[in-house]
Amino acid sequence: MARPGGRSARVQEAVHAAVHELDAEVGRDALTVPLIAARAGVTPSTVYRRWGDLRELLSDVAVEHLRPETDPEDHGELVADLTAWAEQFLDEMASPPGRAYIRDALLGDPDGDNAGQCSAYAAEQIDVILRRATARGEQQQPDVETVIDHVVAPMMYRILFRPGALDAAYARRLVADCLERGRR
Repeated sequence: MARPGGRSARVQEAVHAAVHELDAEVGRDALTVPLIAARAGVTPSTVYRRWGDLRELLSDVAVEHLRPETDPEDHGELVADLTAWAEQFLDEMASPPGRAYIRDALLGDPDGDNAGQCSAYAAEQIDVILRRATARGEQQQPDVETVIDHVVAPMMYRILFRPGALDAAYARRLVADCLERGRR
């Protein structure tokens, strides 16, 4: 494992920045490890040693991009919090850049670690929402895995395989169905 700080962190930051810059400048299809390495100021062997190949590098960049920057907004009640989060999640993941990041995260992930990390990001966000509801005294709420199974999983399936009819109403319907299950 790479050290979380020091030179390793600087290399990762420089390489990730190079990927983003070059993607914007020349497009994804023109990206190569030597081009990225030159932009990042490292040797191609550094990139290959750390990431293995271009696909794994793009997967690492995608996972980092998919990491939430803040906790979900607090709207004062579980249904509002979870609905707002689900609508935002769907909007971001179903967008063309979101789909590209999902594909990259999965394509360069032979052992499933990156997919697991993306799932953990969603679970952490949901956990924040559920803990807030508990702190407010809201009863009969689902657990994190139930929300993953009944809100996140159907969204991701649709995003990847059946992208039609993905809108805020779909997200609201999934949340309502999930919360109704929790009341039974």
